[in-house]
Amino acid sequence: MPDLPTKDAYDLLLAAIDAGEYRPGDKLVEADLADRFGVSRTPIREAFQRLETQGVLSRDGRSLIVATLSHNQMGELYVVRMELEGLAARLAAQHAAPEEIRVLYLMIEDDRALTGDPDALSRANKRFHRQLHLASHNRYLVQQLEMVHRSMALMTTTSFAQPGRGEKALDEHVEIVKAIEARDGELADRSIRGHISIAFETRLKLGAANA
Repeated sequence: MPDLPTKDAYDLLLAAIDAGEYRPGDKLVEADLADRFGVSRTPIREAFQRLETQGVLSRDGRSLIVATLSHNQMGELYVVRMELEGLAARLAAQHAAPEEIRVLYLMIEDDRALTGDPDALSRANKRFHRQLHLASHNRYLVQQLEMVHRSMALMTTTSFAQPGRGEKALDEHVEIVKAIEARDGELADRSIRGHISIAFETRLKLGAANA
């Protein structure tokens, strides 16, 4: 069986980390991943090198583990995320097609069935934000937000683990989409910034409780 291209091995491993199959602090073993993806160790080793350079993986002695964000790194990430998400919401208010707006509403409706499962809701939340990013119709912004959300996977907890957070977050999503539908870029910006600020505060509280 021929090896997957390095890019494919990289994408598969990154997707597994993003899906929570490998958590921050988990050790990654070349041989295990080669067996899982049906490739030799070479593309896995090359994917490791790329992910280490990007800060997704880090060294623990001689082993590679999924990196964990420090308190300061998390704060820095949320500052950047808030700015970029605000821009995406403003642009979506200008450029989103009616069909894209309807899809966002449908996603919120579907996600309400997941409020009892924080991990599933976290994955659905990523899909919602990705769809909103695409509605900005700015490929360069979407690329930057993909990098930010890749780093979000390195957080040890999800804000949806806080009781009641899932329902409130979905209500906040509704307000964001309403502002986009009204073509009110300033309100869309404020709404998504408030949404992200609450998510950050929730993560900080969860981190303090688990310290």
